[in-house]
Amino acid sequence: MTTAPLFLVDALPTGDTAVLDGPEGRHAATVKRLRAGEGLVLADGRGGLAHAVVTAVEKDALRLDVVDRHTLTPPAPRVLLAQALVKGDRGELAVELATEAGVDGVLPWRAARCVARWEAGPRGEKALARWRTTAREAAKQARRPWVPVVEEPVTTAALAQRVAAVPVALVLHESATDGLASMDLPTDGDLLLVVGPEGGSRTTSWTPSSRRVRGRCGWGRRCCGRRPPVRWPSARWAC
Repeated sequence: MTTAPLFLVDALPTGDTAVLDGPEGRHAATVKRLRAGEGLVLADGRGGLAHAVVTAVEKDALRLDVVDRHTLTPPAPRVLLAQALVKGDRGELAVELATEAGVDGVLPWRAARCVARWEAGPRGEKALARWRTTAREAAKQARRPWVPVVEEPVTTAALAQRVAAVPVALVLHESATDGLASMDLPTDGDLLLVVGPEGGSRTTSWTPSSRRVRGRCGWGRRCCGRRPPVRWPSARWAC
């Protein structure tokens, strides 16, 4: 039995009928080639789901009968990824893999020794938009009812404040002796995972202020060890 495809919408329909149009409707009609009688799922990216059946196919839209709708409870604990900025498209790859692995939010981290720079202005806004688009598309592909929120970039000082405010914060590091599955994790609140600058988590990759972030996480509280080295973008899901 084929799994019903999921499409993201700004808001779920409130009535018994609906029209799926715009980019999602065009994709459903011309790429997925859905036909009358087939089912699909609408999601608002905030836990709301509506199951529907196609009643008619138009050029770039579908007409639907809504058969069921419900809202899922937010995940607990909420997993946040503090991801140091990287050059090229590896940042989008990191966000894609993390979304597929189940993170609930991403904090782009302007670490002092990041190769990439998201300066204020159009260039930085464009880079942030790419991360947000990647998270949305990856969530749709993974059929996730919750789209991870990609926040505004944070400085090292701001990240240190976030680390101090959460029940548990962990640095993902290749020398760790424990994985996430073996650790005592919170049952609610936020679990913050920190991935450092490119070049790994070597001491030389971390400035004194960044090392203070590591200290607040508890440098003994690391995960991702006991496995062969993985590519840098994969660090956050290899745990």
